[in-house]
Formats: sequence, structure tokens, C-alpha cells
Amino acid sequence: MKSLMKWSLEDYHNLVDNGVLANKNVELLEGELVEMPPESPLHSYVTESGADYLRKLLKGLALVKEAHPVTLINSEPEPDIAIVKLPSNQYKNKHPYSEDIFWLIEVSNKTLNYDLNDKKKIYAQEGIKEYWVADISNRQVHIFLTPEKDDYQVTKIVSEGIIKPQSFPNLELSIKQLFLW
Repeated sequence: MKSLMKWSLEDYHNLVDNGVLANKNVELLEGELVEMPPESPLHSYVTESGADYLRKLLKGLALVKEAHPVTLINSEPEPDIAIVKLPSNQYKNKHPYSEDIFWLIEVSNKTLNYDLNDKKKIYAQEGIKEYWVADISNRQVHIFLTPEKDDYQVTKIVSEGIIKPQSFPNLELSIKQLFLW
């Protein structure tokens, strides 16, 4: 079901600033307020562990933000993990914009279809160079590279071994250690 009205980023920020959305788990996607399901303990555990692992490996190279908004043209999603440019103090008065993002990770337990379709489309439209979806149920990672229009030109699905992020090609990430499977 489509919403009856579209919200601008300014409208959305006013709702947030005035407390209208307090205690509501929503994000803005393409001008629509989308309700997010509560996180399961497994989802939280995988997200926290993965973010901690990335922080150790990326110390001094990038900032790892966990479940915080990123500001896009007409959306303000809250990816589970965002790897963004330093320095961190540039985010005191704004969330990271698309040009600040190295790559985004969604940890998917109950939202796989949403993450592989709706979010992927938005991230591709915004030019996010790399997007990963960690599919907890199937123990695999969908890696999307080379955004063009509303899709990615390169797709990989991996379930074991090492991943080298595009922005940090010398960095070797163990899938098992990153997502604890």
C-alpha cells in the first residue's frame, strides 16, 4: 500500500526534531515513512559483532557507524552498518551523505526481500558504490557493486572465505568472523 503523501527530507527532519516520531521505528525511503520491524537478538548480535570487527580493521581509515541514519536525496535510511569517511566530527551537524559513504551493510534476518529490492534500488540510485546484504538465514552475503541508475551492474553471493571491500582492496575480511557463521 502506498502512502497518501510524500515527505521531504525537511519535513522528516522537522518531525524528528519536534519529537513526533519519538518511540517510532521508522525510516524515510523515497519520501515515504517506512515502519521497521523490531530487531531480533540474533540480528542485534550479528550487527554489533560485525561492526566491532570492522572498527578494529578500519581504525584510522574509516568510521564505522552502527544503525544510524545516512542522508540521501529523498531518503534517510538507517543501515545496520555504514562505513564512512573520516573525520567523525564532520557528522556533528549532519548525517553522512552518499559522497561520504564507502559502503553500506544491511544485516537481514526478516527483511531480506526489502533489503535486496527496495533498499538496493535506492542505494544504487544514490550512487553508493558498494552495498552488502548479510543474509543470516542462508549464511551468505550478497555483494552489489557498480551502481547504474536504479540497480547494480555487478552482483556476487559468497558464503565463506575472504571479502575485499572495493574501497579498501588490501583489507581482507573473513566472512565467518564478520557475520559469525
